[in-house]
Amino acid sequence: MNYKFEFRPYQRKFVRGIATSHGIWEIREGIILRLTDETNKIGWGEIAPISWFGSETLAQAWDFCRQLPKEITEETIFSIPDQLPACQFGFESALFSPPTPSTSLTHSALLPTGEAALQAWENLWQQGYSTFKWKIGVYPTPVELKILDLLTQSLPTSAKLRLDANGGLKEEEAKLWLESCDRLNTNIEFLEQPLSVDQFLQILELSKCYKTAIALDESVATLPQLEYCFQQGWRGIFVIKPAIIGSPSQLRQFCQQHEIDAVFSSVFETSIGRKAALQIAVELSRHNRAMGFGINHYFAEDEESGTR
Repeated sequence: MNYKFEFRPYQRKFVRGIATSHGIWEIREGIILRLTDETNKIGWGEIAPISWFGSETLAQAWDFCRQLPKEITEETIFSIPDQLPACQFGFESALFSPPTPSTSLTHSALLPTGEAALQAWENLWQQGYSTFKWKIGVYPTPVELKILDLLTQSLPTSAKLRLDANGGLKEEEAKLWLESCDRLNTNIEFLEQPLSVDQFLQILELSKCYKTAIALDESVATLPQLEYCFQQGWRGIFVIKPAIIGSPSQLRQFCQQHEIDAVFSSVFETSIGRKAALQIAVELSRHNRAMGFGINHYFAEDEESGTR
């Protein structure tokens, strides 16, 4: 079957810039796709790359879309190379236009960095969130460890806290964090990507030395990386970002073949990409962990007008 292919860029400004160990992220940019089949049925998709996380750049995705003809086939979609994982996700999502996923999913909410987290969690708790994610490695380790002490003391005992270093810690810092987490032991669900992608073996070793669970994130940004880490013996938690990992059909195949402990997470996509990503999460979640999609408070309410 042939599909009429259309695409256009979008920009969404964050209410406040997101601080990570890679710097401040101010604007989410991406591409919205529309495929129309011969019966005039329309499918929507989204390409939402994060190049510093391991996907293609927005420019590479745009160039790929621009060189395609105005009519494409399924064969074109399934031959998108692995070097364009966000494109693979966007085009396959548009092809299969998933149903709206169940609303009974639980989500984790992203806290602001630094001391602001100490005030922010309460409002989110009142909104129904009980799992929180806090990005670390932004301020000096001693400063953040003091905040961690205060945060774990103030959180309700039933709350869970995820710490995300975005690969920004040195090995000695990672050990300090894990020692602190083991000592506190109360609310902490896991420490995410403590070291950089090229230090996978060190992360594997750390996972054997501490009680606190470690999750891989940047290390498993794309399907080839996911497969590599699994083959190398990682049996801890995998944080999977469907919108940038690559082909949904290949991801399904991998997850159905291997019973991995996965947390599915957002890349600040629009509702189009979010719907497709959540559908994958609903299908493939095995361990009842909160989804990492509690990020809507980072955008103005009317920010998505015109994305369809």
